Amino acid sequence: MTILSEEASASPFRPVTAPSDSARSAAADRQQELTKPAGSLGRLEALGEWIAACQDACPPRSLERVRVVVFAGDHGVAAHGVSAYPPEVTAQMVANIRAGGAAVNVLAAIAGAAVRVVDIAVDTDTDSSVSAFKIRRSSGSIDREDALTEDEVRAAIAAGAAIADEEVDGGADLLIAGDMGIGNTTPATVLIATLTDTEPVAAVGRGTGIDDAGWIRKTAAIRDAMRRARPVAKNPTDLLRVAGGADIAALAGFLAQAAHRRTPVILDGLVVTAAALVAEDAAAGARNWWVAGHRSAEPAHSLALRHLRLEPIVELGMRLGEGSGALAALPLVRAGVGTLNSMATFADSGVSTGDSEARSTAEDRSTAEDH
Repeated sequence: MTILSEEASASPFRPVTAPSDSARSAAADRQQELTKPAGSLGRLEALGEWIAACQDACPPRSLERVRVVVFAGDHGVAAHGVSAYPPEVTAQMVANIRAGGAAVNVLAAIAGAAVRVVDIAVDTDTDSSVSAFKIRRSSGSIDREDALTEDEVRAAIAAGAAIADEEVDGGADLLIAGDMGIGNTTPATVLIATLTDTEPVAAVGRGTGIDDAGWIRKTAAIRDAMRRARPVAKNPTDLLRVAGGADIAALAGFLAQAAHRRTPVILDGLVVTAAALVAEDAAAGARNWWVAGHRSAEPAHSLALRHLRLEPIVELGMRLGEGSGALAALPLVRAGVGTLNSMATFADSGVSTGDSEARSTAEDRSTAEDH
């Protein structure tokens, strides 16, 4: 049995402080002053108040530099028939994202965000512009071996944190995490099912569109991987090492560090939210810096959202990944900020409030009765 030093056994995740309660309260008070009935903008009001709390400012500043980071990695389990696509598609899609031809590029252009893709564990060599944080070529097949070594999982978490630091230091005021990797819904489902104590058959989805035979193979692989994961379920770093992968570990590091750096994040679908589930276990309170962009068609995603107590902004039946669902929600987050910081108040506009109108009506009635 290996005995780790105190430094080696320490968590690689950093503590997180909460968004500003005072700014959130001030934003809620401001909502009452804007030229609209109280609560009439529904969820947009809550989104604006969340950004105000994250920025510790009321009214909140407009979101000027939104950055999408797509974490790419292959998984050994993909070689065992759990996906409808071959593993080489991961590298091809990394090149496609770099060239601007993927859904994430199109949606980001529409929503006003910039896209970056990083190779964390693609099973081939990629361009040096995306491979600076590469940990290894493909993670292990988690149904029969650990995804990573102890050194690799810590390096992957550190890589994700460093990427978050680069983006925040570069001026990002909101981050979106995306994923790209054939077979990555298998480890994501293992992590979620393990942490929510869910049977594999209730958590396994169709991923990239597998047939019934593929679903059976995927369910078996997830069952076997969960058996290996259960002994380390209460240790986030070990859980990522045994049953995650380099890309998912980097995502967890990225999400936790964004929270540590007080930068809001819109979560995407299944894979990103699986990483978020682990990150919240490791850095309690990080979830207060995130919103769920959408609800994936994958059943495990709903399990993870329920566990994190996050309500998705949109539900469009999407299951692509890449950050696409979060980008679909981004205009609504911008709308929540814009209405909070740009609408006129009752006092500034001369528009009567409901209370003043009620008082005026009561006064007129009283005057009429006196006469």
